Order: sequence, then C-alpha cells, then structure tokens
Amino acid sequence: MPVQATNPDDPERKTAMWIFDTYCKGAVHLWARDGGLVRSAAAQPPSFYLYLPDPASHRGMIEGLESLYRLEEATFCTIYGRREGYRIYADRCVAEKIEIQTRYAAELYNVDIRRDQQYLAEKGIFPCGEKDESRFPPDFSSPLREMRLHFSGDPQRLKEISAVDLAWGEADENSRPDEGEMGSQRRRLEGGERSVISDLMELLRLHDPDVLLVDRGDLWIPLLVARAARLGVEEAISRSGGFRRMAARSYWSYGRANHKDMALIPEGRILIDTSSSFAYREGGLKGILLASRLSGLPPNLAARFTPGTLISSYEVYEALRRGLAVPFRKRDAESVREISDLRRSDRGGMILQPQPGLYEKVSQIDFTSLYPSIIVKHNLSPETLCHPEKRGFLSGIISPLLELRIEMKRRKKIDSSYAGQDAILKWMLVTCFGYTGYRNAKFGQIEVHERITAISRELLMQIKELAEEMSLEVLHGIVDCLWVRGAGDGAATEKFKLAVEEQTGILTEKEDYHWIVFLPLADGGGAYNRYFGLLTSGRVKVRGVMARRGDTPPYVAKMQKEIFQLLAEAASGEELQKAEPMARQIWERYRKSLPDAQPGEMVIRRRVGRTVYSRRCAEAAAIKEHQKLGLHLEPGMEMGYVVVDAAAWEVAAEERAENFDVRHYSGLLDKAWREMAYVFGPQEASLTGGGLQTREATWGRL
Repeated sequence: MPVQATNPDDPERKTAMWIFDTYCKGAVHLWARDGGLVRSAAAQPPSFYLYLPDPASHRGMIEGLESLYRLEEATFCTIYGRREGYRIYADRCVAEKIEIQTRYAAELYNVDIRRDQQYLAEKGIFPCGEKDESRFPPDFSSPLREMRLHFSGDPQRLKEISAVDLAWGEADENSRPDEGEMGSQRRRLEGGERSVISDLMELLRLHDPDVLLVDRGDLWIPLLVARAARLGVEEAISRSGGFRRMAARSYWSYGRANHKDMALIPEGRILIDTSSSFAYREGGLKGILLASRLSGLPPNLAARFTPGTLISSYEVYEALRRGLAVPFRKRDAESVREISDLRRSDRGGMILQPQPGLYEKVSQIDFTSLYPSIIVKHNLSPETLCHPEKRGFLSGIISPLLELRIEMKRRKKIDSSYAGQDAILKWMLVTCFGYTGYRNAKFGQIEVHERITAISRELLMQIKELAEEMSLEVLHGIVDCLWVRGAGDGAATEKFKLAVEEQTGILTEKEDYHWIVFLPLADGGGAYNRYFGLLTSGRVKVRGVMARRGDTPPYVAKMQKEIFQLLAEAASGEELQKAEPMARQIWERYRKSLPDAQPGEMVIRRRVGRTVYSRRCAEAAAIKEHQKLGLHLEPGMEMGYVVVDAAAWEVAAEERAENFDVRHYSGLLDKAWREMAYVFGPQEASLTGGGLQTREATWGRL
C-alpha cells in the first residue's frame, strides 16, 4: 500500500487534502486522500498560557520556568476579554505543578486540549472536508473506501478465529446502519485460524480500505492483532504498523452507568465498532463524518465519543479557530447565593400532567431544538449575563449548528438519507444545554443553564395560554411540546402552530393523531412520558411501554408489537373497541404458548450498575453466574440472563439457560397486556377530559 509523504504546510501544494485521520506522536500526523493516499507530519509542540493576578509575587517561579522551558510574554484572548501573561512551551505536568505552587491562583489555558485538534483549528482546516469549504453544508462528498467485517462467534469466549465475512466496493454513505447492504463484492473466509487471518490480511493489503466497519470491532480487533502476532502473520490493519490504545473505562452519564471497551485504533484507517458506537447507530458513517467535521476530531474518536463530548469538542475547536484560549479549570463556578434565589431560579423544565385516558383527534406541537433556539435567540453565554449587549460566544457558535439542523429536518422529510446527519445534530444540540450546567464544562455556567430553563417555562405557559385563547383543549405538556385538541378537521391546530411560531420566533413541528392514550401512574395520575397513539400517517408512536424498554424479554416485546400492529388498523375509538377481542386473543395465545417457548426468547438484558449488592436480587445472581463463566463485568457493561426461579432469585446466563420460570414470565406478559388494555376501557368520560375516576377503576380491574 504505497503512501505518499508530504508536508501539509508546503505553500506549493495545489490540491487540498481530504483528512480522515489525525493523531499526535511527537508531531501531529495527518492521513488524507489527495488523489492517492497521503501521510504527513507537522510540528506542534505542547504549550499553554499562564495568567497571574499578581505576577510580582511569583517572580521566582517565572524565572525558574524560564530557565527550564521556552517562555514568552503573551497577550491572549478569553471569552471574558484580553489577558496579559505568558506562553509556556511545556506539557500538562508542568501546568499542574504551577497550580500547586500558586495555590491555584494561576489561571491556565490551552492545557488539556488535543494537539492535533489545535493544529487543525489554527490552520483553518478540519477533518473530512476541503480547506476552503464550509463545515456546515448539508451535503459533502467523501472519497473514502469502505470494507465491512463480520466475525463468527463471541470474541470473549472464542478459542480461535475460524470464519469472517467481508463486503467491500461501492456503498451508499448516506444510508443508516440498518438500511441496505454494503458492497458489490463479498467473500467468506473459513478454515484454520492461520489461514483465515493470513487471507484477511492479504485482502486488506489488496483492497486497502480507508474505513473498516466491524461488528463488535473494539473486542475483535485487539484479539485479531494478538492472534496475528502469535502466529507470526504480518497484520495489515494499521497502515503504519502502529495503534493508539484507548483504555477500557466505566463512567456515569445522565444517571446511569456506561462502559467503553478497550480499543486499538489503527493508524491510517478509520475503525468503527458498529455495535457499540452510539454515533454510528444514530447517524451511520455520514453522521460520524459530519460530527468529525464539526468537532475537529478524527472519525475514529467521533465514532467513540458521546454527544456531550462531541459538542464540548466543537466548542473547543470553535474557540481555537477564533483565537480564544480555552480554560484548563472552570473558574466561573456558581457563587454563594441565597436559598430564596435558588428556589426561584433552579426549577428545571415545566411539565403539565395529563389526565390518563384515551383522546381522539389530538395534535402534538414540538419546538425544534428549543433549548439551543433559546440560547441563540436570547444571546445566552457566560460572558453575556453581565454584558447582554455583547454577542456571546456560546450563542454565536450554536447558531450555525441550529441552522444546519433546521435545514436537515427540512430535507429529511423529502429524502430519508439525511436522517443520520439530522440525528447527530439533534443529539449534539440536546447536550449543548446540559453542558451549560455541567460543573467541568469549559464554557458553561449554572446561571446560563437556569436562564434557559426559566425561558422555556415561560414559553410553555405562554403557548398554553395561547391555545386556551384559541379555544383549544390542552391535554399534556412537557418542556418543549404540547398536546392539544380542537374541534373540526385540524385547521384549528394548524392555525395554532403558526401562531406559536409567530409569537415565539421558534420553529415548530406538528404531529396529528387519530387517537392517543396517556397511561396512568400508580397513584392514578397521568404518567408524563408513557403513552402511545396512532398518527394520521399510519404509524403508531410509542413511548415508555415495555416494548420500548431494553430490558424487556423478546417474547414479551413481540406480543406488544403484534398488538400495536393490530391497533394501527383502528383509526377511531369505536374501531379500537372492535379490535379488543382480537387483541385479547393475541395475549391469550402468547400466554398459552409460553411453556413451549425457547429460553433465548426470555433473555432479560440489563446494564450493570454495580458489581456488589447488599441484598439478593436477579442482578446480583446474574453477576455471579457470569463470574462463574469467567467473564469479568464492570459497571456499564450489558449482561443477559434468564430467570429460572424468581422465588429463589435463581437465574442462568444467557448462553446456559435451558429452562425458565413460566410463572414469572407470565406475570410480565400480563403487565405488558395491562399497558395495552388501557386503550379498551370505557371511553366516554376520558374523551371529554374528565375520566380519572373511571380510568382508575378500569385499571384496577385489568
């Protein structure tokens, strides 16, 4: 695989490089397509900025630094203004020692940013695009060659690699992961481990793909590299022979444990684990390339990072591109405040609790990216809280993302190939709000977070009052959307949608339902996020029920989905009543067939929250079963188990399950049926919006 070496800073270069991999090993290394394959390196020594409120008191430290490292007096900019200080050409270890010696009085900038990202931002270039093009067009081309690999077996239990399926050739880069098949050429390698690995490496050398799409790739590739080395087979996964190692780790995010497997990232190729990459599941390859363009990170990292990390990286890249220094530690944390002020400010989003029941001819009005729209419209940023006349950094960089999202949503309605890119933008914009209140966010501040939620509360109440003024019935509201019902054929709700946009200045989306059911809580009140309904498009929209939960056994979820297919044929409350006998037959058929079902259909999948339990429960028993199989579980990992005896908390690991507790799973079927059967209860009171007592009685009987 011949690789041309070039200097990216060469002024004689006539053609811009399409960069697809970057990393820093002594220097910044770039891999690109420029007619052929290009590898280049550029110097980017580590450096950071230092600001001292009282330089005179630290004169000895400055002299010591000057004697050991290159040090320059410098003026640099932050989002709060200019600073007079020093630029020190040293790494993070030195910065941390400065913090300790100054008792954290020193302000440090650009300490922990990626040097390859910094190089790209300062040069005005970015991954997955040409130098002179915008990073924000809805369409962009990709010269990358792809190959998909699927290994047979389980990498955690495999004795030897005996089979792998390959596909390569032309691919639709716009397609989602679950759409279509890639490749005009296919091949299956089978046999002894040495021959399979040798043939695979030869095919990699021959076709030289830029992108490897591998199911469970972060588990398979380290195993493949180790086996190739043991067998003396020259591996061709990395174009330079090198790998970057990402250590395994468990972490908490939004209240739940997550886990990342250890990954070996080949230098000079993009390796995507298609099963564990959230970005790939949501956006496909095109979505990952878009995230890379926006964040300034190589696709290998964009595929492995969370949306929150992507939006944070986007903010860092934009700051560096604009010549702003990025703070090392957050120094604008929340100040001491009175409890009365906290009670007024820190209240979160507004929710209007629904009355549980069935409603017909309902419209749902959703704001498009409400929180980002508030940031942009109200010019919210840490530095504008005291100086609202200034154009804020945060609002300025969110604006082009928001415009791109609006354009993607428009195009997605016409062409589904834009759905992946729209999903990536959606999640980045969703998390940009959360990061304004994150304690370690580089450009966040809790007061900005509170201001956003305060405005959102005002907006929801504002449009609720507007709906009531237009004689619409408000059924439910949650943060950024409102469910309303009016008389007639929907013209009233369409008029309401236009009035909301005119009054708020924020775009909205409207979905119309033939009928919708809001499910009850245990206390009889309406659940905030558990409902299902038939859209006028013919699709059943489902939220919060068992079929949507990841820990529901496939057998139970299949029953609910079959009933939903039946309900999709009922366009009114009257037709729903006629569908009840057939729905009940489906439930009874699944109950009757339950003893003959396969244990594999009863697998419950749970994410490990902790590995030590003080009481007996199914999760504790499942962890012990996996440990008996020699599998080490960490918080955030997923495990599958089958309940063998619920009374004794006896479970079997997914692979070893031979039977299951019929009574336990019958109870899960009944629970799933109760969720569905709520749609068949007496409708008269609920259709007028006042049927709580009737609904409670119906729920109690089911």
